[in-house]
Amino acid sequence: MALQFNVPSPHEYFSCLVRQGDSGESIPLLEAAACIAQDAYAQLDVEHVLEEVDRLLERLHRAAPEGTEPMQRLQALNRFFYTELGFSSNLNNYYDPENSYLNAVLRTRRGIPISLAVLWLELAQGIGLRAHGVSFPGHFLMKVSLPEGQVILDPTSGQSLSREEVSERLEPFLARLPHVDDPDARLADYLRPASARQILVRMLRNLKEIHRAEGDWQRLIDVECRLIALLPDAWVEWRDRGFAHVERGHMQEAISDLEKYLEHESASADADAIQELLLRLRESQS
Repeated sequence: MALQFNVPSPHEYFSCLVRQGDSGESIPLLEAAACIAQDAYAQLDVEHVLEEVDRLLERLHRAAPEGTEPMQRLQALNRFFYTELGFSSNLNNYYDPENSYLNAVLRTRRGIPISLAVLWLELAQGIGLRAHGVSFPGHFLMKVSLPEGQVILDPTSGQSLSREEVSERLEPFLARLPHVDDPDARLADYLRPASARQILVRMLRNLKEIHRAEGDWQRLIDVECRLIALLPDAWVEWRDRGFAHVERGHMQEAISDLEKYLEHESASADADAIQELLLRLRESQS
């Protein structure tokens, strides 16, 4: 009898990866982030992306061999990543979705702060640096813990940022952030390490805004499916996927998502409007 194997879809595979975090295991950030590109590159071999990063890490190990002091490892990594490889921000086309797809970022050496950070962090951790992403307002950052102290870096250049520079970057967002009497405590709060789940959510929400602005409803649905896998109780994502299904003419899927939203957010400010939309959608199906 022939054996049958069920090959998971890209979204099913992504869901399995991020579910690891629910069982106490850490989410494999690089692999999960690479999977996001499968919404645009259906035939993408994620394993090939991981192998490409492994080859970069092998080259980096030659520049920062075992036993190298942490500060020297950090300096070697930045020379390798920004000078030798030439990674930097895609200033000419900042809102191109390609900037969020790791396979494209590896090819073009151009990205946005968070995608550059995902690659840099993988290399940093591969050479034994205690490095983390920082989900800072407006511009994703990175930090490394060294014997000399903590270093905050800009992922687009590897430039280290002083306390004053980081505080200055926070200033434009203060009116929208909760008030805190102690400025030091407030800054420390926004410099906490971001989890793999938080990084993936931020990557996907960047794409969500791009696809919504472009009216690319199928890509928006794909992104929402991944967000819901990461945050199954984020009911607003169910609502927004429902709206995207309406735009695509997927009425039954839209009804299901919007009903799910109202089931958990019946007291929300938009509940009445959603109820009216659901009535119209059900009438269109009858």
